[in-house]
Amino acid sequence: MNLLNDATLGIDFGTSNSAMAVRQGGGPARMVALEGEAHTLPTALFFNTEDQRTHFGRDAVAHYLGGTEGRLMRSLKSLLGSALLQDQTAVHGKLLSYQDIISMFLRMLAGRAHAALGGLPARVVMGRPVHFVDDDPARDQQAEAALRRAAMDAGFENISFQLEPIAAALDYEQRITQEALVLVVDIGGGTSDFTVVRLGPGRRGQADRSRDVLATTGVHVGGTDFDRRLSLDLLMPLLGFRHRGPAGREVPSRVFFDLSTWHLIQWLYSPRALRDAQALRTDYADARLHARLMKVLNERLGHRLADTVEQAKIAASVSDAQAPMALGWVEPGLDAAITPEGLSRYLEQPLQQVVACAQACVRQAGLTGDGLEAIYLTGGSSALRPLRQALRGAFPHTPQREGDLFGGVAAGLAVTGG
Repeated sequence: MNLLNDATLGIDFGTSNSAMAVRQGGGPARMVALEGEAHTLPTALFFNTEDQRTHFGRDAVAHYLGGTEGRLMRSLKSLLGSALLQDQTAVHGKLLSYQDIISMFLRMLAGRAHAALGGLPARVVMGRPVHFVDDDPARDQQAEAALRRAAMDAGFENISFQLEPIAAALDYEQRITQEALVLVVDIGGGTSDFTVVRLGPGRRGQADRSRDVLATTGVHVGGTDFDRRLSLDLLMPLLGFRHRGPAGREVPSRVFFDLSTWHLIQWLYSPRALRDAQALRTDYADARLHARLMKVLNERLGHRLADTVEQAKIAASVSDAQAPMALGWVEPGLDAAITPEGLSRYLEQPLQQVVACAQACVRQAGLTGDGLEAIYLTGGSSALRPLRQALRGAFPHTPQREGDLFGGVAAGLAVTGG
């Protein structure tokens, strides 16, 4: 494969979305178009059983939501560091591990980079969260090693890693005109990562920036966790979550937690899982709730439920108004809604975890909030209005600056390699 020897490719393989940027020589980083003119791509695959094709990104989600027969997979990054990574599943008549499926997604990225650039850059810098796995260094290293192996299997060479919040900081540094102490807040689909770093135009050319990084912290809470909480509170009760049966006991809850978790949904469609769900019928006093659950599972509508929650969350945050969730495809006339007040209330606990991690980062840097010049926000989930309000409550005197929410990390990774 033709290598571009003076170029570095930054790859942000995200839980929800992925992006790539390239830097040639000492020039600026520029985003690589991945799907039409779009510089970001949902981290999604759809295995089309009608024609045995594999679809990626928006195309994958569109085929799934359009009713094409097949399987949708999302949030694959969440499997890194998990015992499930080496489990196998049937794909187009073959057994593949989830590690292989991550390689397949990265191989698609390699192909699109080659098509856009006329070759693959000789250096690749991949982003990684501060912690793939909280409080388990051994599993964390296993996760990075698995991602490296997947990238090599996809055809990438000379691979190094950079922490995603540091990459975001280096991207922000390209646009500031004076030295500043900044808290970088990178809220992705699966993790929330923070760094306190000293940035400035006079520091850009330094090869070793380790002294400028005062602290890094991270927690395994992100946008998909917000979606999960909203699904459990707003949608799963419509299928029987917390419902009490004839004996006064709640319906066993595991199926609802798995159905609210992007990367676990596909396991609920196995024959054994369907039998287990059918056997729950005796735990229900209301047969209609169980019928809804079985329709979702039998017709493989779980990802559609998850997408409905995600889109309503975004709509309620952006509009600061109630966002309806029409569920007539589960049962005629069925619906729910997310209000701005409900969004803040239901997400209070995970947001407290995120803000506490940000505060711990500032303390580790030996600072108070008043010692920061700015909070730099990146990552798609950092746009969430209740999150910004929670950060404003914790750091009331520090201005918030918004970067390229979906492309900033990739651009910073390309700068890192240069």
